[in-house]
Amino acid sequence: MIGYDAKQRTLTLSTRSTSYQMKIDGTGVLLHTYYGPRLRGGDLSRLICPEDRGFSPNPYEVGLERTWSLDTQPQEYSSSGVGDFRLPSLEADLADGSHIVDLRYVGHTITDGKYALEGLPAFYGEGVAAQTLSVALRDPASGLVVELLYGVLEEYDLITRAVRIRNEGPAPVRLTRVASACLDLPAGEHDLITLGGAYAREREPVRAHLTQGVHSAGSVRGSSSHQQNPFLVLCDRDATEDAGRCWAMALVYSGNFLASAEHTQFHETRLTLGIHPFHFAWTLRPGETFTAPEAALVFSARGLGHMSRLFHRAIRLNLCRGPWKDARRPILINNWEATLFQFDADKLCDIARAAGRVGVELMVMDDGWFGERNDDFTGLGDWNVNQKKLPGGLAPLAERINGLGMQFGLWVEPEMVNENSDLYRAHPDWAFQAPGRPVTRGRYQLVLDLTRPEVKQYVLDNLRATLKSAPIAYVKWDMNRSLTDVWSAALPPERQGEVYHRFVLAVYEILETLHREFPDLLIEGCSGGGGRFDCGMLYYTPQIWCSDNTDAIDRLRIQYGTSLCYPCCAMGAHVSAVPNGLTHRSVPLHTRGVVAAAGTFGYELDLNELTAEELDQVRDQIAAFRTDWELVMRGDYYRLGDPFRAEEPFCAWMHVSPDRSRALVGLVQTARHANPVRPLLRLKGLDPDRDYRVNGRVCGGDELMYAGLALPFLDEYEAVQYHIEAV
Repeated sequence: MIGYDAKQRTLTLSTRSTSYQMKIDGTGVLLHTYYGPRLRGGDLSRLICPEDRGFSPNPYEVGLERTWSLDTQPQEYSSSGVGDFRLPSLEADLADGSHIVDLRYVGHTITDGKYALEGLPAFYGEGVAAQTLSVALRDPASGLVVELLYGVLEEYDLITRAVRIRNEGPAPVRLTRVASACLDLPAGEHDLITLGGAYAREREPVRAHLTQGVHSAGSVRGSSSHQQNPFLVLCDRDATEDAGRCWAMALVYSGNFLASAEHTQFHETRLTLGIHPFHFAWTLRPGETFTAPEAALVFSARGLGHMSRLFHRAIRLNLCRGPWKDARRPILINNWEATLFQFDADKLCDIARAAGRVGVELMVMDDGWFGERNDDFTGLGDWNVNQKKLPGGLAPLAERINGLGMQFGLWVEPEMVNENSDLYRAHPDWAFQAPGRPVTRGRYQLVLDLTRPEVKQYVLDNLRATLKSAPIAYVKWDMNRSLTDVWSAALPPERQGEVYHRFVLAVYEILETLHREFPDLLIEGCSGGGGRFDCGMLYYTPQIWCSDNTDAIDRLRIQYGTSLCYPCCAMGAHVSAVPNGLTHRSVPLHTRGVVAAAGTFGYELDLNELTAEELDQVRDQIAAFRTDWELVMRGDYYRLGDPFRAEEPFCAWMHVSPDRSRALVGLVQTARHANPVRPLLRLKGLDPDRDYRVNGRVCGGDELMYAGLALPFLDEYEAVQYHIEAV
């Protein structure tokens, strides 16, 4: 998978379908020569044509040779201050006041297996063929040594990258920018796809032609955010779901990030991805090391759909961990939309009893079970059980739920605190607040400074005590505001630029401890819904609440955009009551079930309020999901329609088993017009040489994919499913 040609001084990373090559230049610069479809061999540095370019300076060691400049060379990890005026990968404040980093090759090693990162999530290599390449670069003047880590997971066409920076110089250095990956691609005309959006409409694909300059997406909110996602795609301008070249990067990180694409004066493109440099400054004393988060890279020559499926498999099988990573999750019901804060043990048991009768397997108690938590203003941070609502604590309630044949779970928001809480009254300094400045509230709450050991220990101790107090099978971990007033009493003034990153590391440390001490616990990530939906969190929480917006029609868009990188088994999706609380739209129960069944599947309502006919529908939905879950969780996912295209009156998707013997198609009519044209739906992923039974009728796989299905005329918001089996 990883080869070194000593004569050509090339390093080549090979996956099942791709090749990635770099070359050690005669000056010691590590050049990037190729990333694309797999090649048999060759030194691709021949594609780099030296030429004298005006205003592109030349390094000292090339003498009077004007055709060699860092400004025109494709680099594996770009420098700063020595003639490359494009996006730098690394910037630092050095002891002499300069900001120059000039990295040259020192050596490399190739080992079997996949590297791991200290205190950070990363893809792992268990169960697949994997190798690691470590390349050492050094800036001779400062003594900074940069270790570039490459992991190759051959089966998934996945290449991971990470960076360790070690200060081997005599004086402290302040890192002010550290990219996890840099990818220089040759001249071409490309589109850039990022995932934008907002609260309740997360991960909307944004596609734009690259023009000269820097195009970027990022977050400075302290989390990956609702507004942007740490994922980007560079693709051919005519790339579609099924054709065209796509280079994609996903950051395995949950904090501030910056994803950038620079289209240069020569129409070349540089992609960089890593921690956002906003208020980032990390001091490295002599002998210390800083580790940057991992970035995962995928190349597809077969369009966006193939790219997505590569990410889906790798995330599901070699990023998510624990017994739940590839298992059917329990079908749950959550009380939040049914009760908000107004509940007690009897009310929860009433909801659970009705849910248990139709086959629901897990009752989740949401916000409001602790402290004096009867509204948004009070109680966060006080993780003692509210005895008025739950006499005797969690154990009696959990036993009652278990007695109904269901598991018990609950909601927590451990990173936050209300000012009206016993915790804040005792320790007001435990919340982020800069000296001499008033606080900034979000959802009436403040953020705990988890970078302080005593605060982190308090949170961990309370979580431990809660989880040990009752048979708790599931936790929904929420985070309902962005970070402001970011200042820590635990660090001196010159190190306040480390707080954002240290906060994320503390969250990871707490989650890793829970993963180790409660290995069977299923944790669902949440941040006001999908505000922290990223590969970093999926390492600890194998599913994430996709959005607080449970409207089925809006969810079509949210789940479509999410699927560009993330698998369906990671998408928390529930059937909720109508009219929907956010959109006030009413959608048929069947449609709500079809949309939720494209994710982890559950309910967000009080089933006692449904009619007998509706309860029968719920029973059927649950029975169908139990039959189809393996297709949804483990199958290949195909997007058959784009809900963002106004001219398309429906949205459709498809799950296909790995052996192509079964498939499940979901379709929702999103608009209805007078005298409509009857649309055709062309399926994907089937075997053209096999016959399939489609809802009782036998058709050839070639017919279904190339000719298609004639769709029935549906009412607006009506849904259909097609169950497909090989005969």
